[in-house]
Amino acid sequence: MSKQDLFDLSGKVALITGASRGIGESIARTLANYGAHVIVSSRKIDGCEAVASSIREAGGSAEAYACHIGEMDQIEDIWQHIESKHGKLDVLVNNAAANPYFGPIEDTDLGAYHKTVDVNIRGYFFMCARGAQIMKTNGGGSIINVASVNGVNPGHFQGIYSVTKAAVISMTKSFAMELGQQKVRVNALLPGLTDTKFASALTSNEAIKKQAMAHIPMKRVADPDEMAGTVLYLASGASSYTTGTCINVDGGYLTI
Repeated sequence: MSKQDLFDLSGKVALITGASRGIGESIARTLANYGAHVIVSSRKIDGCEAVASSIREAGGSAEAYACHIGEMDQIEDIWQHIESKHGKLDVLVNNAAANPYFGPIEDTDLGAYHKTVDVNIRGYFFMCARGAQIMKTNGGGSIINVASVNGVNPGHFQGIYSVTKAAVISMTKSFAMELGQQKVRVNALLPGLTDTKFASALTSNEAIKKQAMAHIPMKRVADPDEMAGTVLYLASGASSYTTGTCINVDGGYLTI
């Protein structure tokens, strides 16, 4: 593979969930910059269309499609759309996630439990399953699940979220093991503390942020763009022999 082609995604179709802002938006823009046609997806179409329009204005190829991965009918809708319009999918980035509860794990109510599990486990599982089905019939592809360092070291007052992210890590390895011979690679990104609206309960609280910095060797919060390079690697031919791998992008947090 030539040097200039290592990360080339020209002709590839990529679906990124939770892509209307934050890490997902950065991933969508990066994959588009390297030639992919990106499907920008999230719960609300307006946010998706704003990102997709911006990518098109910059010379990239993008479309918007609303999908709440906590709803099984919406999962099926987006896959029917992809199959009918594109006939294939080369890259799936499962980034959409729910974290509605911050507090003592024993006080987690049933509503917060269901919302977190339905999106972060059930949603990821069936997105992976449907992605694998279409990829298998088109010569393979790459699935990237956005998990979290909390799936390895549970976050304080983030109990059910941490449990679901541990499940995503296990899910990634299970899909990778079974799909390797079908040329479908499945890997995971494990972000550390990142400056997004999703993580604002942590980053906007100075006491919590200071405590977190004590455990991050680089002594800073990540920018969402700093997650996109790892996803580009996992989406491209540069990672052609990489599957079942979970890559920490955490400023060194898990080394302590």
